[in-house]
Amino acid sequence: MENSVLKNTRENYQTSDYNNPCLKEHRLSLKCLDDNSYDKEKCEIFFANYKVCKAFWTHVRNERKRQGIEPFLPPPEERVKIKEEFLQKMRQAGGNT
Repeated sequence: MENSVLKNTRENYQTSDYNNPCLKEHRLSLKCLDDNSYDKEKCEIFFANYKVCKAFWTHVRNERKRQGIEPFLPPPEERVKIKEEFLQKMRQAGGNT
């Protein structure tokens, strides 16, 4: 019984937008696999996008932790603003080189 409770808790954690900022990318990767008979080569772009998403939010979480900002992973309502600020910085940095 305990194993099934732990498994359900883990599944809920991973499938919650609150805890997984890359849930959309995760689901798109799985959908691609379903749509393409699990031919991973056809879904490489989705996997790459998911990895970029995970790396971005891991970086954000680590920076917030380093700076003592809680929660370490920003809530969903703050994420759009954080992504926009990051993209703005990237555009500015690209224009300066």
